[in-house]
Amino acid sequence: MSDALKTSGMTRLRNYFLTGFVVCAPLAITAYIAWSLIGWVDSWVKPYIPARYNPDTYLPFPVPGFGLIVALVLITLIGFLTANIVGRAIVNFGERLLGRMPLVRGIYGSLKQIFETVLSNKGDMFRQVGLVEYPRKGVWSLVFVASEKETEINQKLDQEGDPLIAVFMPCTPNPTTGFLMYVHKSEIVLLDMSIEDGAKLIVSAGMVAPEVKAKLVTLNGEPVEGGLANPSLGAQPARSSRTASSRPNR
Repeated sequence: MSDALKTSGMTRLRNYFLTGFVVCAPLAITAYIAWSLIGWVDSWVKPYIPARYNPDTYLPFPVPGFGLIVALVLITLIGFLTANIVGRAIVNFGERLLGRMPLVRGIYGSLKQIFETVLSNKGDMFRQVGLVEYPRKGVWSLVFVASEKETEINQKLDQEGDPLIAVFMPCTPNPTTGFLMYVHKSEIVLLDMSIEDGAKLIVSAGMVAPEVKAKLVTLNGEPVEGGLANPSLGAQPARSSRTASSRPNR
């Protein structure tokens, strides 16, 4: 009896530890990443802050996050100035100068287009999650549907009534790397999960799958609230409904 109680107590302690670990680990990792990001920004911004405005010069301890606050204020100020005519003219002048530099103009142009696409509100980023049969028949890979815009690729390879769609196939566990593919629309199986859920599925290597919404069960044509009329009967009401409807009328 004592051995059973001891085993039960150890099992309970183990479960408590695992529960605490599940709660604390994400918080600790998130705090570490946030603290590292704040420290990285501070290390870049604080050296350029004048000593009279830098609290680290007259306080006995450093102020974490001050550089990040200054960076956010400066970025917002630049955005405000760029929104008017004078600021926009200065930005256009700087872009023309960069456009004359062979290597720099390619890097700047690509980065600008990526940021404008990601941060725009036009919905040109990834819109849906889907599946394509890759790398062979019977094996399915998760993809993000990128765009259905008319491009030269569509004009060259488009089949009548079955347009090509740009999809991005991310790699596990880093979804920022992957493959760009053009797939016929008829070969893509669209999913109901969000882009965020798809990214979680990829990062976790399939361990964190989004919850599937329960399908509505009907009983004699009437929707049953909560899915099932009687949980103890399982799917029995749905089967009895189909059986009754399949009997011939006398």
